[in-house]
Formats: sequence, C-alpha cells, structure tokens
Amino acid sequence: MSKIIVIGGGPAGYPAALEAAQLGAEVVLVEKNKLGGVCVNCGCIPSKSLLDAAHKLCLLPTLGTWCGDEASARQLLAKRDWKTLQARQQKATAKLVQGVGFLLKKAGVHVVQGTASLVDEHTVQIKTAAGVEILQADGVILATGSQAFLPPPFDALKDKIYDNSNLFNMPDLPASMAIVGGGVIGCEMADFLSALGVQVHIIEMQARILPLEDESAARVLERALVKRGVVIHGGVSATAAVEENGGWTLTLSNGEQIKAEKILAAIGRSVDLTELNLDKIGVTATRKGVQVNPQTLQLKNNIYAVGDMNGICQLAHAASRQGQVAARNVCGTPAVYHNEAVPRAIYTHPEIASVGLTRAQAAVQGVELKAHKVFMLANGRAVAQEQTDGFVEVFTGVNDDTILGGLWVGANATELIHIVSVALQAQMTLTQLKEIIFAHPTLAESMAEAVRA
Repeated sequence: MSKIIVIGGGPAGYPAALEAAQLGAEVVLVEKNKLGGVCVNCGCIPSKSLLDAAHKLCLLPTLGTWCGDEASARQLLAKRDWKTLQARQQKATAKLVQGVGFLLKKAGVHVVQGTASLVDEHTVQIKTAAGVEILQADGVILATGSQAFLPPPFDALKDKIYDNSNLFNMPDLPASMAIVGGGVIGCEMADFLSALGVQVHIIEMQARILPLEDESAARVLERALVKRGVVIHGGVSATAAVEENGGWTLTLSNGEQIKAEKILAAIGRSVDLTELNLDKIGVTATRKGVQVNPQTLQLKNNIYAVGDMNGICQLAHAASRQGQVAARNVCGTPAVYHNEAVPRAIYTHPEIASVGLTRAQAAVQGVELKAHKVFMLANGRAVAQEQTDGFVEVFTGVNDDTILGGLWVGANATELIHIVSVALQAQMTLTQLKEIIFAHPTLAESMAEAVRA
C-alpha cells in the first residue's frame, strides 16, 4: 500500500486525499488551519451566502411595488441586520467544514492539525501542538493555497484594512467602502456591499473592471453596478491611503482623492511557500508559486503541487480537479488535467460565466472564432421575470462548427454555462447542439436560440 501525504486541506488538498484513499493508498492530510481552506472559510462559500442574501433583499422594493406599499418595503430593507446575515453565512461555513471532516474520516484519511515542511523527497516534518512528528511517504501532494496580495501602500496597512480573510468578520456594515481592485473578487464584493446600502468605490488600474474577462460581459456588469450607485474609477491606481477622522482618504494616481470609511484590498493573490522548505528538494518558488507539468501537476519525481500554489488557475473547482489528477498520478493511475475545460463563474447580478476558448485566447493562438449570439431580451422567461440583462454566445471555428467555447451573461449564468461544458467534453458540433430540445419557457432555451444565430 502506498503512503501518501497531502499538505493542505483546502479545495485542492482534501479532494486529493479522498481520491488517493479511494485508490487504496494510506493517506495523511496535514492542515494548519481549518479544513476547507480559503474557499469554504473565507472565500467562495461566505461570499455566495452574502451575495444570495443581498440579492434577495434587493427584491423588497419590487415586492413593495406589487403590494402597493413600496415605502414600507424600503423601510424594511433599511432594517436589514448584518449580524443575522453573518450568522447565516457562518452556519453554512461550519456545516461544510464539518462535512469535509466527515468525508475524510469515512474515507480513512488521517487528518493532522499542524504545519508541515519537507525534509527530503520522501520525508515530511509536522509541527503540532504536541510536538514534532516525522513521517515517511511514497508520494507527497502539496496544496497549501494562497493569500491576499497587498502591494504598497497597502502592505503596511494590512492590520487596518480588509481583505478576503477578514472581510466577512466585519463587526458592522460601514457607510462606505473603497475597493482596490476591480477583478472578480472586487466586483462580487462591490455587488453585495452596494446591495446592502454601502456606498462603494472601485479603483481599478486597468481601463475597465474585469480586465481578464470578455469586454462585452464586463460592460453589462459595469452598467448594472453604476445603476446601483457604485462609483468606478478605471485606469488609475491608489498611491496613498491616510487614516483620518474615523475613515480613510485615498489618493489616486490622477490626483483625485476618495474618502471612505473602510478599505478592501482585492488586488489579487500571492503564494508564500516559505514553511515548506522547498529548497530541501531543490525547488525554488516565487510570489506566483511553483512551476509544474501543467497536465500531470508533477513538481519533481514523486512530489506534486496543486491549486493556487502552481499558478495555473486560481479557482476552487480547478484546484479540486488538479488534486484528483495528482492523486491518480502519484498512485500510479495516469491522469491528465485539462485547464481549457474549467468553467469560470462570477456571482454578481447579473452573473457572468464562460468556458473554453475566449476571444483573447483565440487572438493569442491565432484562431479565428465565429460567435453565435442572442440577447436575453429575446428570451420569454427572462422577459416574464424581468431579468433581461445579458446575452449568450457560443464560439466555433470559422470553417468548422465544432464548439470551442461559450459565454453567458445574465440570471443563473453560472449554472447554465455547464451546457457548454458538456458540449466541449463531448466534442459536440453546433449542428449536434441544434438537435437538443430545450423546455419552453426557460433561460436555458437561449442556448437553442444562440446556436441558430
């Protein structure tokens, strides 16, 4: 029986441990904090709980209009209780952490609370509350994740400002928040905070928010955020932040100043692998992590690195698949990770989701795409539900109708994008997808319209 040590119990580590155990290995998982990692404890799950609550609360004025009493509905919205929303989020988080522990126990994975470091390629040292333990292994899977990146001037203010690790523990909702960074995290947080009545400023050094996403999708979200009162400062950076009068004054690179009660840094992620002692195995790392074989996730010999620490794709579901692939490989069951099959999801209102080849990637690769597009304004259910923001696009080659990717913007986009995921996995053509019968009226029916566009 192979002995496998997994270092890190987040969305990359615990699926790796479960997969290795299922393949018959004796598995030890070492986690220094909480099982579930950033995703469950201070990322994906807390943010989605709060976004869901905020979006539901936003319906109150509409419901008030339907009942002929919008004023009372707005008064009720003003009474939203931050502590109650936090308790709901914390309950979901605790339940999922408990669930991860149950799955590991059921699979026979031995979980150790402690800090692990490499002694050599087959030896791991674990520092626990009880002392130091040395374990031998046939294979090691590294899955230690990442943390918020704080460049100057915010690195000197890390104990005074928010990032994803402490945002959800805010004692109270602030009157205003300056969010530095207009990527996915920044936009999601701007969405939920503004929905709860916080005045939000987004500061993004690129010309537009969501600079890594499709421009047309970003425009739809930008219009929606601005309509809800979010102020977006594009093409500038924050050069200074001064605490004064119970709040902050931020100076931007164009000389403009912004005042906000609190600051949220959503600038990106960084990797700190100091504790692992990678020099013991002749491996060097940067702030972006380590380089691995992008298909097998192999770092060196019997050691694999998965999740955020390899810099391939900083998404929880990508990390989980990487963990599973690494576990199969370290256990002698060859497997390959396909990054192009990873769907991307943004849980704002409206939602944005995509999978497969994007316009930007196609341009780099010299691939000419043909877009098949339909707007949600043409969808019966979207019109009936007054959720017409957005569109659906399916990408094929110009001379080949094999589906290469897709983009969905609108209500439930993060669920509906998996239609394209399945089509990609099955290597379907546009002609084949046209034969699928979609129920009417559904949001999914827009796919049927898009492939005929």
